[in-house]
Amino acid sequence: MMKKIYLLILCISLFTTHLNAQNYALYNTRTLFDALENPAVKAFTLDSSSKFASNLFLPNFSINSAHKGDAQSVLRTLINESKLNTQTLPIGTGSLNKAFANANIHILNFRIFSSHQNNQEIGFGWQLRSDAYATYTNESLAIFDSYRRFEEETPYTDIFNDNAYQQSYHQFSVSIRENWDKRLAFGAKLSLLSGIAYNSLKINNSYFFADSPNDRLDVGLNGTYRGSFIRANELETKTLLPTFNNPGLSVSFGTTYASKSGYFMMGNIKDLGFIRWSKKSHTANLNTLESIYNVSTKRNSEIENEITDVAYDADIQQAFTTPTNARADFLISRTFGFYKPSIIVSKNLFHSGGDLAFVNTFTIEKISASVTPIYNFNNIIMIGVQGMYKTPNFEFFLGSDNIGKSISLAKGISQNDGTIGTGYNAGSFYMGLGIKFGKTVEHPMNLSTMPGVNGEKPYRGFFRSMFNFFKK
Repeated sequence: MMKKIYLLILCISLFTTHLNAQNYALYNTRTLFDALENPAVKAFTLDSSSKFASNLFLPNFSINSAHKGDAQSVLRTLINESKLNTQTLPIGTGSLNKAFANANIHILNFRIFSSHQNNQEIGFGWQLRSDAYATYTNESLAIFDSYRRFEEETPYTDIFNDNAYQQSYHQFSVSIRENWDKRLAFGAKLSLLSGIAYNSLKINNSYFFADSPNDRLDVGLNGTYRGSFIRANELETKTLLPTFNNPGLSVSFGTTYASKSGYFMMGNIKDLGFIRWSKKSHTANLNTLESIYNVSTKRNSEIENEITDVAYDADIQQAFTTPTNARADFLISRTFGFYKPSIIVSKNLFHSGGDLAFVNTFTIEKISASVTPIYNFNNIIMIGVQGMYKTPNFEFFLGSDNIGKSISLAKGISQNDGTIGTGYNAGSFYMGLGIKFGKTVEHPMNLSTMPGVNGEKPYRGFFRSMFNFFKK
């Protein structure tokens, strides 16, 4: 069972989607994507933009993944050539590998310029999000290849002490942003969540002894597995649908400030929330030593099944609650003609990881290009690039937060060659499109009616009203 869980989490991390890079070149671009991810950012331009904005079910997504450790060459061969060979992977050294992945897919977004007073905007969104993280030993990967590498006279202890999780869910959001005054703005986003899948594995102690003379394996595990499923046949196509059997809530809030000297600052707390996984979910508290006999006559799958039975026997179906991968962001930027540099610090609140990014954006009329060096707090350095075409009513962008590694990964896969690429493994790609339509948003000076004139009541604003309510 543990081998299957390790493999599942690694596959999710490496092939489907947590590197922390979050498309930083899109911050402070006033695109639809930027406004939906950073609640206080404006998406509309007075006297230029139309009143409604949407991606109209068109592509709007980002995918990032990375892996670092002794096993990076083994996994490169596995990814590029579909071959697993751990003969050169050192064991018994206590070395750890780290894998990260995330995916953020905007299925449908719709945003309205709702009031010229305070530049109020209201947004609605449907996203699919996935996060994964794994810290695992070399031995946890080597055991996939063959247990015979462990055939020595002495037992191994604590060689499978791993920690990993994966969580994916639907996110249905409503957001609002508005100006407090000419320089300060606030924004908030409230989201209803529907969990798709969750898996976490934490091994505190482990034991392995291949007793060749007696044709026996001794496997000991102490730890916990929690998941929305424990058997593969529990996963069905309908699992991807938002049924709200695993409900949750999250909130994001942020602010922006434009100084008189030309600096732009932004701060966010994003996706702070939880998911309540249903009572059909699984918890297996593992504390056992299992002996498997006559291993030389058994296939690997048969050995796996015997270990799997131990986890099944410990399984208890019960509900549990998990946090979402909340983040804190801060940005400071200033524009110098066609050049706009931005410094961004972003940190996970509940999980390992964070980034320091330096975005360099160059704009000529409707076209911009960005180059972004990024330092990940897990000691990973990346170079991101982005291209964008943007008008008041249309935007299209594509990019990568790790262009060099992404090209190397694509080249190795296309040529089926595990020798292509050096260092850590990674891949990153994002793209998006937004369209505005409807009546053009008017500047207040061009309006046919004015607040407080002809009986129209002045609008105080959502956040000012909330502030006054709590002040009372």
